[in-house]
Amino acid sequence: MADARRPIAISCGEPAGIGPELAQKAWAALGTDIPFFLIGDPAHVPHGPVAIIADAAEAIDAARSGLPVLPHIFDGLLSLGTPNPRHAESVISAIARGVDLVQSGAASALCTAPIHKKALQDGAGFAHPGHTEYLAHLAGVTRVVMMLASDQLRVVPATIHIPLNNVTTVLSAPLLTQTLRITHAGLIRDFGIPAPRIAVAGLNPHAGEGGKMGTEEIALITPVLDALRTEGLDLKGPLSADTMFHAAARAGYDAAVCMYHDQALIPIKTLDFDRGVNVTLGLPFIRTSPDHGTALDIAGQGVANPSSMIEALKMAARMSAARNT
Repeated sequence: MADARRPIAISCGEPAGIGPELAQKAWAALGTDIPFFLIGDPAHVPHGPVAIIADAAEAIDAARSGLPVLPHIFDGLLSLGTPNPRHAESVISAIARGVDLVQSGAASALCTAPIHKKALQDGAGFAHPGHTEYLAHLAGVTRVVMMLASDQLRVVPATIHIPLNNVTTVLSAPLLTQTLRITHAGLIRDFGIPAPRIAVAGLNPHAGEGGKMGTEEIALITPVLDALRTEGLDLKGPLSADTMFHAAARAGYDAAVCMYHDQALIPIKTLDFDRGVNVTLGLPFIRTSPDHGTALDIAGQGVANPSSMIEALKMAARMSAARNT
């Protein structure tokens, strides 16, 4: 009997890195349990059988014999560990092709293998800071939220890749309000949590300790939380970040919103380094990604750990099911 599930699209990412290897290992681990296909050059896939497909609908049957690959041919030689500038345009267009497939309904979600941002900038003048911003551009969305998620913890940084001494300049009431609203909506739509509980970290040690260690909690964070509580959001905080992440504390919330990058990412990477998944909330489609980079230093050695890619595919499948419930 034909499988009615729509497959997940994986954009190949930087082919000189570990993306194609991870896709192959994910297929070896998941088989037909979670249907997916790689958008990439079949010649870049190492070790193991490949099943060439002409469209996304063929992926489910093709997975019985090999990793389904929707051919996206690259110009120029592949040298593992060293990005080829001639590949940059194809890396970018593979992402755009994945977005087209998921927006058309041919794919249920997009899982993106890691890109090498400098290679894209050098080879194609890539104008976006990273994957997330490019996906938001393709979707016509002005504000999205990065979540790192695993079975043990979900975290959202309100500010992301900026120097620590710029956080107080960038952090604002509108930014925090948008972050919390998008997180709340994403937990309902994508994770099937009807009444999300969100813990919110303070910025300063001990959440400012009543203004003795900083006033951002009093002047900025608390007013935002109070206003959103009147809209029905279940928000705890601002909390002292050093007591938010032990097991008993984590049991009391569904996601934690933090004020800066490391405040959010250190806990999840300590708790579940190999299985953390990068999720973009606020897009009109589902996007997940392994929580690591291209690993150029180990490309081609066959030692890349596929755990985060496998978890990214599993999470994409669960999110798709939640949206369709």
